[in-house]
Amino acid sequence: MKLYTGSGDRGKTSLFSGERVAKGHLRIEAYGDVDELNSVLGWLASVIPRKQSEIIREIRRIQSELFHIGAWLATTPDSPAMGDLQAIDADFHRPLELAIDRMQDQLRPLDRFILPGGHLSAAVAHVARTVSRRTERHVVALSETFASEKMPDDYRQILIYLNRLSDYLFALARYCNHSNGLDDIAWVKDR
Repeated sequence: MKLYTGSGDRGKTSLFSGERVAKGHLRIEAYGDVDELNSVLGWLASVIPRKQSEIIREIRRIQSELFHIGAWLATTPDSPAMGDLQAIDADFHRPLELAIDRMQDQLRPLDRFILPGGHLSAAVAHVARTVSRRTERHVVALSETFASEKMPDDYRQILIYLNRLSDYLFALARYCNHSNGLDDIAWVKDR
């Protein structure tokens, strides 16, 4: 099978559920951001020192979870393809919270704003955090297209997960600086 098909040459693409939509559709925007976030996480995993294998495994798990989220976003609710998707349960975000708590226990409490940067892994984690926030905004915009009673509960769980993921990435950025012997970069207001 060839990588290029030409089927999108006129600005349309197919959803997982089979419908053809414009490439600028909110649904495409949302799962495109998930794909971009997944790529940035791959970059992040590649710059984390190998000795931090637990963090790398955590990032790989998150990448797999993002594929799961992408499948939900690429499927129109009420389509028969919804039956092919694994449900997203109410504890989907819980491993992120546990990881945040584990990292926070090793960090000094924040008493000021910090600038993104420091160790390369911290800088990339901050980039991932900002992509995660954009992803969340686009998924919120997509979810607002549903009447509240028609929005699948899985979307609510996705929104919670994405909100927690950006918190995880902030904690991870700080943890990356800490574990590499660097302080966070404090924002100095009057410069």
